[in-house]
Amino acid sequence: MNHDPVDILLVEDNIDDAELTIRELRKHRLANNLVHLKDGEEALTFLFGSGKVGGTLPKLVLLDIQMPKVNGIEVLQQIKSNELTRATPVVILTSSKEDPDIRRCYGLGVNSYIVKPVNFEQFTEAIRNLGLYWLILNQPPT
Repeated sequence: MNHDPVDILLVEDNIDDAELTIRELRKHRLANNLVHLKDGEEALTFLFGSGKVGGTLPKLVLLDIQMPKVNGIEVLQQIKSNELTRATPVVILTSSKEDPDIRRCYGLGVNSYIVKPVNFEQFTEAIRNLGLYWLILNQPPT
C-alpha cells in the first residue's frame, strides 16, 4: 500500500485519454496528488502491494475497463471485496456502453459508470464535474 497521500488514482492505458484527464483536473486544481497507472496489474500492486493494505487510500479511483494484463472489472472486484478498500469511491471511465459491463460493475459496487464522450468539450466538462463532485462535494467516510 502506498503511504503518500493520493487524491486520485487514474488507471488508464490510453495515454491520450490519460493526458487529457490529467490536464483537465490540473486546470481546475483537482490533480495535486494524482497517480496515473497504465494497467490493472499496476493498480492492484499500488493498492495491495505485497499483500498488505493499510497505507493511505486514494480519495477516488478513476478506472478504465479495457486494459492489458488485468482489466478494470477485475480491479473493481478486488477493491470492493476487500474490507479496507470497499468504501473507496470507484468511478468507471470507459468507452464501453455495453449493458453487461454496466450491470456487472454496479453489481460489484461501482460508485459511478461514465461513458467517455467522444467530443472534446464534453469530455473535458465531464472530467471537471467528476473531479469537483468526488473531491469537493462528496463526503467520504473517515
